[in-house]
Amino acid sequence: MSLRERKSKTDKEGAAPPVPAVTQVGPPEAEVGGILSIDLSAIEANWRALTSRVSPAECSAVVKADAYGCGIAPVVQALSNARCKTFFVAQVAEARDVRAVAPEAVIYVLNGISPGAASTFADATARPVIGSLAELAEWDAFCRANDWRGGAALHFDTGMNRLGLTAEEAVALSSRTKNLDHGITLVMSHLACADDPDHPLNDRQIQQFRDLRLMYRGITASLANSSGIFLGPTTHCDLVRPGVALYGANPTPGTDNPMRPVVELKGRIVQVRSIARGASVGYGATWTASRPAKIAIVSIGYADGYLRAIGASGAAAIVAGRRCPIAGRISMDLLALDVTELPDNVARRGDFATLLGEGIGVDELAGWGGTISYEVLTRLGSRYARVYRS
Repeated sequence: MSLRERKSKTDKEGAAPPVPAVTQVGPPEAEVGGILSIDLSAIEANWRALTSRVSPAECSAVVKADAYGCGIAPVVQALSNARCKTFFVAQVAEARDVRAVAPEAVIYVLNGISPGAASTFADATARPVIGSLAELAEWDAFCRANDWRGGAALHFDTGMNRLGLTAEEAVALSSRTKNLDHGITLVMSHLACADDPDHPLNDRQIQQFRDLRLMYRGITASLANSSGIFLGPTTHCDLVRPGVALYGANPTPGTDNPMRPVVELKGRIVQVRSIARGASVGYGATWTASRPAKIAIVSIGYADGYLRAIGASGAAAIVAGRRCPIAGRISMDLLALDVTELPDNVARRGDFATLLGEGIGVDELAGWGGTISYEVLTRLGSRYARVYRS
């Protein structure tokens, strides 16, 4: 029985039965170069920790981009088992994936309504996050014509300047919302600089959203993302929307990570070779051995989401419990490790190197690649054997 099928079988209290302790999906391990392990119990623990921090506000879960690369069906199933009731996605197609796993969940679609696509929200029983007057007019017309009462959110721009209705539009709409046929179930905004607690824009956005809440009194309000939760109670409102923190990334850069690690990535060593002092490794001959060296070739590359830029950053992987530096550029399907310092016969063909995990966190890996943990997680490819632990 698939993960999705297991989820559809609810118990008397509406909760899905627990998943097995270990579930493997995708190609068999023997047919791929890497194993991606996702700890569903850690995702649950992270959600529960955030729920405790923001109580009595509700803690939802952002599961867009295939649950940040971790797999939308198993992640939603695990969080539903933990009693998460509200999910956010970016697209209607993702809402359908959530609905298949969580029949009773509230699902909001952050990217709003494409022209002519209002009916797709009713089909998926999802709620659009409306960020423009054009979207609102189209949604209102659809709801009137079809007697649809599925609900929707209004997104107000308080400083991100990306999506959202303006402050002037917020004032004009505030007197109309009770007369809209479909009903507004949520008002929200998005913090632009929450990962920098001292940034002055945070206070400006919090104040502006406080004023919006007064205009839309009685409607559930949401402002905080993962980092926003840690700015304090003024951001919690009625509902928080953690995303990357659920998947083990640090929502408080510069301090200890309060979240449990979720993802582990291991790559298979396909060859170990000895090279002479002065020999180079990889494309462009960017790495040269300063002494006779032993090189382990691992069958993971940038096609698997392991960023090419990592090869020029002093990055490392774990072999037999020790950090071994990456040697040369990351190729499409391969990378090289300098395992010279390991004892003989420790790194062997068929062994695995840990590229993420065993002390290498997603934020450290992102730093080596000159990017952020969000990009690392969402780029992890489909060529791995996936192991889900619960």
